Amino acid sequence: MKLQTLRRTGVAAAALSLSLGLAACSEENGGDTAAADAPASETTEMTDEMTEDESMGSDTEMDEASAASQVFGPGCAAVPTDGAGSFDGMVADPVATAASNNPLLTTLVTAVGEAGLVDTLNDAEGLTVFAPTDDAFAKIPAKDLKAVLADKDLLTSILTHHVVAGQLGPDEIAGEHETLNGDMIEVMGSGEEFTVGDEEAAVICGNVPTANATVYVVDTVLMP
Repeated sequence: MKLQTLRRTGVAAAALSLSLGLAACSEENGGDTAAADAPASETTEMTDEMTEDESMGSDTEMDEASAASQVFGPGCAAVPTDGAGSFDGMVADPVATAASNNPLLTTLVTAVGEAGLVDTLNDAEGLTVFAPTDDAFAKIPAKDLKAVLADKDLLTSILTHHVVAGQLGPDEIAGEHETLNGDMIEVMGSGEEFTVGDEEAAVICGNVPTANATVYVVDTVLMP
């Protein structure tokens, strides 16, 4: 009797020990699985975030690259390579604001302000602007330029003669166009060589993008 009891007790103890051991192993395996699952999930989220950040960075770089890569003409070399007055900077601003940041167009900006056309140009949905440089205005005798700047009606007619509705690319710019002054202006040429108006003003930097306009920088002031 005692021997049988001891044997049964020993078997029961062994079974209990085996059961506890299996349970412990199961818990350890489950813990390992959970521990493995959590880092994998976190890694996936981190990877997705990194991919999204890289994609956003890539899109931004492409936008900035396209702003500078689409322009043409020898005068483009004089435009700042960075900052608000650069091509990458101008593309973010409406046309009057963009011009105000460009050191080549200070006299034009002054004239636009005197004529009260800043909001008109900035609020327009789409324009093509022939923008005379400071050197272009310098061709006008100082006395005459001063008189023009003082005559708002005359100044407005001259400036709006430089503006056409719609954003025209290099493949659309040649031909006759109605200006915001209500008269016509003719652009001649093709490819990357164009002249504008009766003055045959040369486009020295063309297809410059701003937020609401395409700008063609010219070397002569155009007269209605």
